[in-house]
Amino acid sequence: MNEVYKKLTDCFESIKDKIPFEPKVGLVLGSGLGNYADSMKVVSEIEYSSIKGFPVSTVPGHAGKFIFGYVDEVPVVCMKGRIHFYEGYPISDVVLPTRLMKLMGIKILFLTNASGGINPDFKAGDFMLITDHISSFAPNPLIGPNIDELGTRFPDMSSVYDKDLQDIIRSAAKDNGIALKEGVYLQTTGPSFESPIEIKAFATLGADAVGMSTVVEAIAANHMGLKICGISCVCNLAAGISPTPLTHEEVQQAGRDAAPLFEKLVRESIKRF
Repeated sequence: MNEVYKKLTDCFESIKDKIPFEPKVGLVLGSGLGNYADSMKVVSEIEYSSIKGFPVSTVPGHAGKFIFGYVDEVPVVCMKGRIHFYEGYPISDVVLPTRLMKLMGIKILFLTNASGGINPDFKAGDFMLITDHISSFAPNPLIGPNIDELGTRFPDMSSVYDKDLQDIIRSAAKDNGIALKEGVYLQTTGPSFESPIEIKAFATLGADAVGMSTVVEAIAANHMGLKICGISCVCNLAAGISPTPLTHEEVQQAGRDAAPLFEKLVRESIKRF
């Protein structure tokens, strides 16, 4: 058996009896946005550290557990804390949680993140509906022997972010008076923030926001046939645009400040899925 797939199935076998229901939506919470789970009707939690062989998040602002609960009547598994490539894990471990949620039963993956704004029309605190993505030096999680049990060798990437889910999020934002930008998200490896000239290059490529997650998870989810949507919280302006040096604390605080509106947008969107 493929070693990556064996690790995945071992993780699932170690927790399958603790999973309280079959979730429909998998929700990944970005930096500073982890308290969203407090607004769910929580049924149970599984600590990452209790899962055999599971990578554990080491980043401030990223707790490490799966939370099972309901948003309205929709069964959701929420990742409170994600794994990043810059923490030193192999890329297969970075996307292991996404794949594990698929084995749990999810049909929809809802990705969120904190990002730096590249688009000159963006400001800190804006929400951006992710319509497409760019990977910059982040390893493709499908490199290596294909896991046929999960998906095809050469998955199509022409429409990663589901258009129907995008329409639902747009509608939820409009009905609740929440301003929603749209654009392309670019993932770098991190952990250093980008240089001003890199930001200029990314803008030339067509990126509207930049961060250190999400794209590799979307690639893995698309490989497995999941429906995917994503919202990026623009927590600061990117290097060369921001008048001040960038800090992780700034990103966390901006995420906390945006949390009430973010929680409302996510909740109203999931209710309509």
